[in-house]
Amino acid sequence: MARKKGVEAAVASAPAASATERAQAPEADSGRRLSPWRVIGAGLVAVIVVTGGVVGFQWWSAKAAVDQKPWFASYVDVTATPRFAFENLGTTTTKDAVLSFVVSSKDEACEPSWGAAYSLDEARGSLDLDRRIARLQQQGGTVAVSFGGLNNDELAVNCDDPSKLKAAYASVVDRYKIGTIDLDLEGEGLQDADANARRATAIAALQKERRADGKSLAVWLTLPVAPSGMTSAGTDAITAMLDAKVDIAGVNVMTMDFGSSKEAKKSMAQNAEAAVTAAQRQLGILYDRAKLHQSDPSLWAKVGATPMIGQNDVEDEVFTFADAAAFNKWAVSTGIGRMSMWSANRDKTCGSNYVDTSVVSDACSGVSQGKKTFAATLAKGFDGHISLGEAAVTTAEPVATAAADDPATSPYPIWKTSSSYLKGTKIVWHRNVYQAKWWTKGDMPDDPVLNSWETPWELVGPVLPGETPIPQPTLPAGTYPNWSGTAAYDKGQRVLFDGTPYEAKWWTQGDSPEAASADPDSSPWSPLTQDELDKLAGGSS
Repeated sequence: MARKKGVEAAVASAPAASATERAQAPEADSGRRLSPWRVIGAGLVAVIVVTGGVVGFQWWSAKAAVDQKPWFASYVDVTATPRFAFENLGTTTTKDAVLSFVVSSKDEACEPSWGAAYSLDEARGSLDLDRRIARLQQQGGTVAVSFGGLNNDELAVNCDDPSKLKAAYASVVDRYKIGTIDLDLEGEGLQDADANARRATAIAALQKERRADGKSLAVWLTLPVAPSGMTSAGTDAITAMLDAKVDIAGVNVMTMDFGSSKEAKKSMAQNAEAAVTAAQRQLGILYDRAKLHQSDPSLWAKVGATPMIGQNDVEDEVFTFADAAAFNKWAVSTGIGRMSMWSANRDKTCGSNYVDTSVVSDACSGVSQGKKTFAATLAKGFDGHISLGEAAVTTAEPVATAAADDPATSPYPIWKTSSSYLKGTKIVWHRNVYQAKWWTKGDMPDDPVLNSWETPWELVGPVLPGETPIPQPTLPAGTYPNWSGTAAYDKGQRVLFDGTPYEAKWWTQGDSPEAASADPDSSPWSPLTQDELDKLAGGSS
C-alpha cells in the first residue's frame, strides 16, 4: 500500500465471463439478497456434503467465512518516521493492527525484512518490535503481518527457491505467532506471473503444513481497485491462489487514489462502494471458474476494504469523516468481512507547522479531526478480531507486586532508586521494560499516575521469555573528570556527576549539574543523550 497510485479507468476488470458465469454473478446492488436458484443450490450443496469430502470442505470454508465476525484493523507502517506507538492501540476500542511491510532484504532476496531496513532480529533490537507486539497482546490486541506494499519487493518477486520462499513466510508467522497474513500486492509484485505462482505455491504449502499441526493461517490478498473493479493483474493473482488450493480468507481492495477512474459527481464513499461491489462480483466469477462456488453472503464476507483516510495521494481526493461514516454504514449493512484503513500513523490532525495539507503526510491525515478518529468511525459494527493461529495470548495486565526481577533473565539493568538515568535509557522493573522520557532519578517506573506527563517513564512492554542481558554501553574510566564546584568550565566541556555525563551549554562555575533535571532551561548543564553515550562507548566522538 503505502501508497497505491491511481487506478486508471482503462484498467480491465476480471476477464470476460461466459453467459453462464454472468448469470451466476450477483448484480452490482444485490447486497445480501439470495435468488431462489441460490437457495436451491445451497440446499444441494448441503446434501452433497454428506457424500463428498472435497465438496464438504468447500461448504465448510464458505460457512466459516460467514460465521466469523467481521473485523476492523488499521494498517501500521512499522518503519515510518516518526515512530508510531502501535502498542498504545491497546488502550483504545480498535486494538487490532496490520503491521506492514515485510519485504525482501536488500542483500538477500529470500530473507524477510521490515521495509528493507531491518532484519527481523534488528527490528527486535532497534524497534523493540517483539516487545511492543507482546504489549499490545497483553491488552487484548491482535496483529497480522502484511507482506509487500508499493515501495519494495515482496518476497516472491526475487526469491525463486521454493523451499527458501516458504521458509521465509514461515519464519515471520512463527516468530510473531500470528494466524493471519496480508499479501499487499502492487507494482511488480502483482504484475509478475511467475512471482504470483511461486507465492501461491509457497503459501498453499505453509497453510497445509500448519493445518496438519492443528494451527490455522488466514490469508488475505490486498489489491488495487477502481470503481469498475479490480485490475486483470489482480484477478490473475487471485486465480493463482485458487489454482494452488490456497483457502483464501478474503480479498481486501484499496479504495483509494482512484485517479481518472473516479466518478467526479460521486463522493469518495460512493466510489468506494462501487469498487467493493464490483470486486465482490468479480470474486464470485473467479470462485465459480475454480469450481468452488460461494454463496452471496459468503462472498461478501470474503471482501474487505481499505480507504486512505483524509488526503489521498491524488490531490483532489479527500476521504472525509462524512465519507467514513457513510462508507461504514454501507459496509456493515452489506456484510463485508473486513475493514481497514491506511493508516493508524496518519489518524490525527496535522500540526500547525505542517503548511500544505494537500501534500500527503505519513504522520497526519490532512483534515481537521478534533477529538475524532477515523478508526473509531470506520470500526463501528466490526466487532470481530483478526484470526489467531495459535493459543490466544493472555490479556491479563502484569501484576507488579508479584513479579520478581532476575538480572540473568532481564535484557536491561534493573531499576535502582539511587541511580540516575538519561533520556532514552531502558531499564527493567517488575518484569517489564521501561524507557526514560527525560533525565530521571528516584522516580519509580510503575508509580501509578493519572497523566502520562506525570512520569518520566514510558512502558515499552514485558520481558520476553528466554531473554538475557543485552550488553550496555559504559564510558571508559577517566573519560571525563568529575564535576567540581570550584572549577570553571567552558561551553562544550564535559564532566561526570553522579555517574552521568553532562555537557556545558555555556561558561559556568559553581552551578551543579543536579539542577539540570529540575530546571533544564536555566541550567548551564545538559545531560548527554543515550545515543551520544552509545557513540562514546563505541569509540566515536
